[in-house]
Amino acid sequence: MGKLEKLKTGYGLSLLVAALILTGCASDKPAATDKPQENQTASKEQNAMKTYEPPSIEKVPEGPLGESIKLGFKLMNETNTALPNNVGNNLACSSCHGTAGTDTTSPLTGVTAVYPAYNPRAGKVLTIEDRVNGCFKRSMNGKPLEANSDEMRAMVAYLNFISTDVPIGIKERPWVIKNSLQTVPKPDLANGEKLYQQSCSSCHGADGSGAGPTSGPALWGDKSFNIGAGIGRISTAGGYIKRNMPLGEMGGIKQGSLTDQQAADLAGFILSKERPDFADKANDWPLGNAPADVPYELKSNKN
Repeated sequence: MGKLEKLKTGYGLSLLVAALILTGCASDKPAATDKPQENQTASKEQNAMKTYEPPSIEKVPEGPLGESIKLGFKLMNETNTALPNNVGNNLACSSCHGTAGTDTTSPLTGVTAVYPAYNPRAGKVLTIEDRVNGCFKRSMNGKPLEANSDEMRAMVAYLNFISTDVPIGIKERPWVIKNSLQTVPKPDLANGEKLYQQSCSSCHGADGSGAGPTSGPALWGDKSFNIGAGIGRISTAGGYIKRNMPLGEMGGIKQGSLTDQQAADLAGFILSKERPDFADKANDWPLGNAPADVPYELKSNKN
């Protein structure tokens, strides 16, 4: 996608210029006195960004940029219907990245500030456009957008908008909590099925086919994510379930009350079901060091 950047690079440049000026002015002092100043600056920036509140969609600027941002917002929420030629299932970006990426389920706030970035699964540095298209091919079980299309530009414009004031090149986004089980208990699929029918089926359907992209996404079958999606790994699916599910109290279970074992049971049950394949899956993690729970064979493991 072409970059439609908000004017946020000035923040990072001003810090750099300030640091250079301070270094020049202090050149007659011992070098050891410079480091605490640098550490204090970094610490202040880190502390300032422990939380981040993105601007409201109601605050988009007037004119063509604002229209592009609003289109990106629409595409996030209505991906399968707005981009039927690129989406092969009944999901939208907001199916996983709630409230168009602005809530705590799997936030996209600040994401454009950390790209380009190295991606171990791809074995190379990816742009934000590459990363978006990775989701189209995997989570959406579809086809990538043209990098220079209006739709790609709109999605990047929206992601830039919800990343306003996050410094370009920031190393960490401390407001983003990773959905992952650090240790995955051996899943009990029978208990997972029981928990699913008790607390999940009313939204996602007894057959996993779902009620809608944002009201209860399809969790398995040909209208769900394919095997190459990140949430196709039990550690990721289990972490997402444990942190976020159910959205309201369902079947006597409240959000955030599931144990690691229960989350693993549910994830194991859901991921044991049939779902679309991903043709290029064997080429993932080409440089090795793949996570242990990747659910398919890799070429790099055979070398």
